[in-house]
Amino acid sequence: MITVSSLTKEFSGPDGDPVRAVDDLSFAVSSGEVFGLLGPNGAGKTTTLRMMLGLMVPTRGNSTVNGRSVADSAEEVKRNVGFVSTSVGVYQWLTPREMLSFVADLYDVPQSKASERIERLAKLLDMNAFLDRRCSVLSTGQKQRVNLARALMHDPPVLFMDEPTRGLDIVGSQVVFEFLQHLRAEDKAVIICTHRLDEAERFADRFGLLHRGMLKHCGTLSELQQTTGRTTLTEMFIDLMADQSPVSGGAS
Repeated sequence: MITVSSLTKEFSGPDGDPVRAVDDLSFAVSSGEVFGLLGPNGAGKTTTLRMMLGLMVPTRGNSTVNGRSVADSAEEVKRNVGFVSTSVGVYQWLTPREMLSFVADLYDVPQSKASERIERLAKLLDMNAFLDRRCSVLSTGQKQRVNLARALMHDPPVLFMDEPTRGLDIVGSQVVFEFLQHLRAEDKAVIICTHRLDEAERFADRFGLLHRGMLKHCGTLSELQQTTGRTTLTEMFIDLMADQSPVSGGAS
């Protein structure tokens, strides 16, 4: 469903020399799989997602989503992806129902089907109590539920989630976890980027560990435990942060 091949992004540094934010990144994600693209701030997670969405041109490499090349069909790729991020705001003077209807219209979803999806997503995400309130009065957790619903209004086969639990309490994080369970059941391919490693262990089926833009390890938790000799993702990253060698790890 998703393939990333030798994706690389370089920027000009303060002295004019190139700085490699993403370094020869390759991995694949299957339908029904939640893939955790993990790393500390500055590891290259968001830059990778932007290139995969066609919002940023890579220095080299490419990615495909649902069989479509980002380099050749960026607009079509965007129609096949739902995006969730805490940085994506809601429209303050619209209600969640109005906002979701507006998003559906942007994706040419017929009105009857849009209404049906709104009712289904409102039930799934427990939004009925505030579905017709203005977004300006909603809590952070309620707004994030609206963002989750918005990402599914056009029923995309692929979801990208960038730090979806930032600013959420335990209850809000549990909503995201249950949402991911729903996406698995719907056979959607999901990439979730986060630096909250304890949550990532609950959320994802397989992990890619990024450090300085390089994919150092990739696999299930048990595979990573065998490879690294460590028990938790946090311990693995502490080792990576201490390792100053420039050698990149493999991908799968």
